[in-house]
Amino acid sequence: MKLGFREGVLYDDQRPNWDAAGPRPVRWSLWYPAADDVRECDIQERSWFRKAAVARDAPIRPSGRPYPLVLLSHGTGGSAAGLEWLARRLVDRGFAALGVDHHGNTSNEPYRAEGFACLWERAPDLSLMLDRCDDWLGDLAGGIDADRAFAAGFSAGAYSVTLLLGAIAQFSQFEPSRLKPGGPRGPREFPDLADHIPSLLCTSDVFRESWSRMSRSYRDDRITAAVLCAPGRSVLGFGEESLKTVGAPTLILVGDADKAAPAEECSSWLHHRLTRSVLKIFGGGFGHYVFVPEGTRLGLAFAAELFTDPPGIKRAAVHDEIADLSAALFHHGDVGAIA
Repeated sequence: MKLGFREGVLYDDQRPNWDAAGPRPVRWSLWYPAADDVRECDIQERSWFRKAAVARDAPIRPSGRPYPLVLLSHGTGGSAAGLEWLARRLVDRGFAALGVDHHGNTSNEPYRAEGFACLWERAPDLSLMLDRCDDWLGDLAGGIDADRAFAAGFSAGAYSVTLLLGAIAQFSQFEPSRLKPGGPRGPREFPDLADHIPSLLCTSDVFRESWSRMSRSYRDDRITAAVLCAPGRSVLGFGEESLKTVGAPTLILVGDADKAAPAEECSSWLHHRLTRSVLKIFGGGFGHYVFVPEGTRLGLAFAAELFTDPPGIKRAAVHDEIADLSAALFHHGDVGAIA
C-alpha cells in the first residue's frame, strides 16, 4: 500500500505557549493510505531514524469505508517522527495515524523545563486534533473517520494516552518533594529538571497556571481503545481511584530488560489497576528503546544506545508484532482479541 503523508501546525487559543507570546503550537504529522497511482519519494532530510518513502500531500486511497484514526503521542523529548514506524505499519493494516509534537517536550523545538515537568499538557494536544478535524483533514474528509478514534503512546506518550482514558495525576514525578535521595532529578533528556521547578513556580505565570491544572481530568471518551508502549515512572503519579474508572480496552507493551521504565515497577503496576487491560512483556533482553525506529548511520553515530538491540533481536520484526497486536485491538475493540 502506498503511504501518504501530510504535516502542519494548529494553534490552541485556549493555552499560551511557554513564552506567553502567543497560543500553544501543536505540530502534526499524518500518515494514511494513498491512491495506488501516486509516486512515493524518500524524505530528504538528515535523520537519526530510518523512514519509509512517502507520497506527500497525495490523495487518499478509495475505500468502501473511511479509515479509522489512531492518535500517536511520542516519548519525552521526542517527536511524532519517532513513531513513524508504527504509523506506517498501521496504514498497511487499514488505519490512518496522526502524531503530534508536544510543545516544549519535543526535539523539533528547543527543550523547555516547563514542557518536561507539565506532562499533562500533552493530552489536550491530542484532543485538539479531534476537536478541529476540519482544520487538517481538508480534501481527506470522508476518507478518514475521526469518530472512530484510538490512541497509542510511547513512554511519556503512554502517560498522555492514559490521561485521555481517564487517569488523573496526583503529583508530578520530578517535583522536589517526591524525589528520592540520590535518585534521578529528571529524565535522560533533561537530567536537572527538578532544579528548575521551584524558580518557575515563582517567575512564570504560564507555568504556575499549568501546574494548577495538574489534577484536572483530561478524559476524552472519543478514544475507544489504546496501546501503551513502555509507560514510564510518571504513571505512578496517577490516582488509583481514577484508574478504576478507565473503561477502554488497553494493551500495555514493555521489554523485559527496560531499565528506564522497569516492567514490574511501571507496566505491571498500571496493568493491575486497570479493569480492561492486557500486559505483554517481550522477553529476550528488550530495552526501552525497542519502541523507537531503526537507526540510520547518523543515528548510530550519535546515539548508538537508542538503536542497538541484543544479538538475535530484529527490531523491525518486533515492530511488526506490535503493529499486529495494535491493529487486532483497534479492529475488534476488545482485549480478548489479543489475550
